[in-house]
Amino acid sequence: MVKACCVINCHTRTHDRHGKRISNGVRFFSFPAWKQHFGSQVSELTKRRRMAWLAAVGRETITFNNISRHKFVCSRHFHKGKPAYEMLESDPDWVPSLHLGHEEVKATHSGRFNRSTRRLRAVTGDHDYPAPLHVAATADDASLMDDTGSNNNIAEQQECHLCSCRSDVINRLLEENRRLKEELAQKRMDEDSFKDDDAKVKYYTGLPCLALLMGVLTQLLPCRPQTGQKLSPFQMLLSTLMRLRLNLPIQHIAYLFSVDRKTVSTTFRETIGTMFRHLKPLVHWPERHCLQATMPHQFVEAFGNRVAVIVDCFEIRIKTASNLKARAQTFPHHKHQHTLKYLIGITPRGSISFISQGWGGDVSDKHVTENSGLLNKLLPGDLVLADRGCDIRESVGLVCAEVKIPEFTRGHSQLDAEDVEETRRIAHLREHVEKVIGCVRSKYTILNGIVPVSMVLPCQGEDTTFLDKIVTVCCALTNMCPSVVMKP
Repeated sequence: MVKACCVINCHTRTHDRHGKRISNGVRFFSFPAWKQHFGSQVSELTKRRRMAWLAAVGRETITFNNISRHKFVCSRHFHKGKPAYEMLESDPDWVPSLHLGHEEVKATHSGRFNRSTRRLRAVTGDHDYPAPLHVAATADDASLMDDTGSNNNIAEQQECHLCSCRSDVINRLLEENRRLKEELAQKRMDEDSFKDDDAKVKYYTGLPCLALLMGVLTQLLPCRPQTGQKLSPFQMLLSTLMRLRLNLPIQHIAYLFSVDRKTVSTTFRETIGTMFRHLKPLVHWPERHCLQATMPHQFVEAFGNRVAVIVDCFEIRIKTASNLKARAQTFPHHKHQHTLKYLIGITPRGSISFISQGWGGDVSDKHVTENSGLLNKLLPGDLVLADRGCDIRESVGLVCAEVKIPEFTRGHSQLDAEDVEETRRIAHLREHVEKVIGCVRSKYTILNGIVPVSMVLPCQGEDTTFLDKIVTVCCALTNMCPSVVMKP
């Protein structure tokens, strides 16, 4: 854009009439704005300056309210080659005053500005402070120099007024800076933003308190790299738990933590792998004496102290695989969507004691139960509560254990009274496993979404899929929270 000075008889331009740029070192400055939203003193000062520029330029076509943004004043009309800071009203360059094409504007403040400069140099001993401007003294300046009484007092009052304006602006900026820092601290995802706010911890991680979250971090910290990471160890754990808990898209988390998408994706996979190795022992099968010592009275009344585990299967939706065989194995016709099936076992007190690897949704619950490794954990005399789909009496009988499942009518119109009562007891106690499954899925909603196929592929060098690790980690984290079955 071609810039031209609007001062009368000033022909300074950035380009000549042929459009070629002129390199003369001249700079161009827009008219000062009237700042109405920074306090009354700033508003009055900036308005007065804008009017002073209009008076100095002296063009009738340029008025206070219709100054075009294409109107400029060049550096030739200022003593120092540029306008002074808007708060330095005593500076002679507060308004253009040289080569104006009409009667020159007297630098009425130059005398006072020079005197102020000399006083500052004398008091502070700073000889690098800008030297006074050598502007010819006018008659008014002479009178100001000769008069050591009231005129000096007026000048000092004006300077005090200017200092007051500066002080107000500085205080306003400091207050705004403090407020912005507080807002930034609230948005920052680090340890300080979660202190004394267990509700926030529970919302983002599913864990009940910050102390438990920091305990998990302490357990994982030795295995996490301490340098070369864009996220701190706390942020790496937090972002992973947020993805498990809220099923947030990776890009969303990247925006929250101000990192790129690849960093979040890599962090999620690495942290899940670390959590799987360290938290997997939390999903453990308790010793028989521990089960019997903590057996709830409802189970004792119904089946004595023999109940070792309550089992059930739940399914997780996955995207359609490209392989036809994989499609067939993961498509149960009663679900009308592709799924993976997991067998979960809980103790009578509601803690998760077993979680299987994922099986194709087309596989029966009985097949999963018999081939998941659950039978290897049973001892002679143990009692398993299962659903009708897990009729594994023969398999369990081989280890001298017993399975209780709801009875079938076996072709009769109704069950015997004794069978009805036992079925009612089994169904009532089996509700515990359904509550636990519901707790895991509601606490970590990533299990309710549709999982990409990349998560159901075996991890490199392992026979475990990434989804298997996620499910195990979610179960381990659920065991760290208060039980939904046996509430304190």
